[in-house]
Amino acid sequence: MFQRVIDDIKDSTGRALRMTYLAIAAALALFVTASFLCAAAFVAVLQQYGLIDACLAGAGVFLVVALVAGGSYLALKRRGKVRAAEATKSAMHTALADPMLVAAGIQIIRAIGVKKLVPILAIGGVALGLLAASRRDAAGKTPAE
Repeated sequence: MFQRVIDDIKDSTGRALRMTYLAIAAALALFVTASFLCAAAFVAVLQQYGLIDACLAGAGVFLVVALVAGGSYLALKRRGKVRAAEATKSAMHTALADPMLVAAGIQIIRAIGVKKLVPILAIGGVALGLLAASRRDAAGKTPAE
């Protein structure tokens, strides 16, 4: 039984390793291809317009690529934050809608007693308010990345 599990792990690891090597080889080939295309474009612009224009054209192309990549990064980062916020809200809603959690809460209230639980809830509410205020302040200040 354990031998089958070990063999499955070996096979999946071997497949993943081969796929990684293929991806690395494809990325390397794409890099070399892009390098030769850039060199060919540079030489063509160099012969037609001169050295300074060729350098400026190459810089312009790479500037556009960098701006597109940076914009994509920021869009993906913003989308990730939105998804994380939605997942947090969904998880909280699911937890509060769980009947077992509600039953456990009622049992805790019965065991502790309502009179003893009110000060605990008040302190928890103040702590939650302070936490929300600190998060709101931190959200206004974006760290340099």
